[in-house]
Amino acid sequence: MSGASQRPGAQWPLDEVVAGLRAARQDWRERHRQHEPRGRELPSPEALDEIIQGLRGALFPLRLGPPSLRPEAEDYYIGHTLDTQLQALRQQILLELGSSAGADPAVPGLAERADEITAAFALALPDVRRLLDADVLASFDGDPAARSVDEVLLCYPGIAAMIHHRLAHRLYALGVPMLARIVAELAHSRTGIDIHPGAQIGAGLFIDHGTGVVIGETAVIGQRVRIYQAVTLGARSFPTDEQGQIRKGAPRHPVVEDDVVIYAGATILGRITLGRGSVIGGNVWLTRSIPPGSHISQANSQSQAPGEV
Repeated sequence: MSGASQRPGAQWPLDEVVAGLRAARQDWRERHRQHEPRGRELPSPEALDEIIQGLRGALFPLRLGPPSLRPEAEDYYIGHTLDTQLQALRQQILLELGSSAGADPAVPGLAERADEITAAFALALPDVRRLLDADVLASFDGDPAARSVDEVLLCYPGIAAMIHHRLAHRLYALGVPMLARIVAELAHSRTGIDIHPGAQIGAGLFIDHGTGVVIGETAVIGQRVRIYQAVTLGARSFPTDEQGQIRKGAPRHPVVEDDVVIYAGATILGRITLGRGSVIGGNVWLTRSIPPGSHISQANSQSQAPGEV
């Protein structure tokens, strides 16, 4: 009975643990020459998740917006939602800018830069919507099991991943890569599709099934490309500098031209080019460029003439 009256956590050595964690934080900051924090200084995945959910609704209000929304209220809902979510996004942008500059977000200039990025992101949303329309249509046209474009938008993990990617890629291009990466990882955790926000993807990408798809940072994908589950567009090697440190951002992932199909389990590595209209069979391992119209299979990894099987 006496134990029931103890304060919560009294049986644990909490004072010792708290002190140990404080010492670990201080060691890290001293080693990495970080200043003492003034509060939360990094973007919040939870806040960004809420922002992206709101933006999904603004992009597709009668499909991904609130269930009670009526057509006559679309513009009002979109305007209100965008105002709310863009204000929240600006705060997250400001946190990243301040963190990357090692400065207090209140210092002059950072707020103006956050305003510029947020405005540019907002102005890009109509283009994002048009790209996503092409992605949805490509998925509908490419999948005989799809009954409607609404089914594709509501149910397909490839489209969920592309909504996140189209938004994340804009943030990445505008100079807030941490925000972009968080948005990409939110989709990765839910769909099993891992698309780096730096990847350049043309209109009409169809990711079928999707689980296990990996698309690297410097990959370039053309229009009307079809990718099946467990496909990797990865790097073959990592260039290093004179000190042996990996060089960041160097082109190291494949270039996939228009109208290419890559079947399940294929692994495409390095800065190689898959020529327009090529077909890559399942479980192929490919580390060399191929000309347009090639058909590559696991049984025969040599490039065949266009039209041959």
